[in-house]
Amino acid sequence: MKLKSIIVDDSSMQRMAVAKLVNNHPHLALVAEYSNAIEAKNGLKNHDIDLIFLDVEMPIISGFDLLEALENPPQVILITGKPDYALKAFDYDVTDYLHKPITLARFEASVKRAVAKYEQMNRVEEDEEHIFVKSNLKKRKVILNDIKWIEALGDYIKLVTDEANIVILSTMKSFEKQLPAEKFLRIHKSYIVNLEKIEKFNSKNVEVGGRQIPLSRNKKTELAEALANV
Repeated sequence: MKLKSIIVDDSSMQRMAVAKLVNNHPHLALVAEYSNAIEAKNGLKNHDIDLIFLDVEMPIISGFDLLEALENPPQVILITGKPDYALKAFDYDVTDYLHKPITLARFEASVKRAVAKYEQMNRVEEDEEHIFVKSNLKKRKVILNDIKWIEALGDYIKLVTDEANIVILSTMKSFEKQLPAEKFLRIHKSYIVNLEKIEKFNSKNVEVGGRQIPLSRNKKTELAEALANV
């Protein structure tokens, strides 16, 4: 596993020094180098980056200015010649802070921290049960726990989540086979519900997220038993 990295520094000598450290590290892959924040911001639109080695003191747009301009910045290791920036650096939730001149030991400690953070973040994502669905000709990852209910729409079905409604070409019967039986139950010919999302129910309806969903008469007992085991 290698973290895809970029270097942003207005000093060509400093970029060369950091690039050498990055290229010699087994857990890093250097994707690009940028001499200013504008180039870096444009480059980030075209590359999926895990880690930025970012110089603080750059003309016109500083490293801090760049961080403020990024909506979803990757991990950042700040590099500076002034120790006074250390406290401010952590206001930006950076992974680490390197003071020039950079020693090999300190560099490796920073990268070790970045790798550990990357593994922790991705382990959480992998642990979440998910499926992949095809919607609007695109493959999408759907976290099962995000689904509130599934609704039949003729030849299609609609997955209802807090974030969006996802319409896919599928039958209810076929899609039901992809779902864990202990978490989802088909309570009506046109509805499958996430048992953990049910707020209350009666003989005719189930309430999920404030929405009343019809409950088939022959499913009431099965629903009660399933909820007892959630």
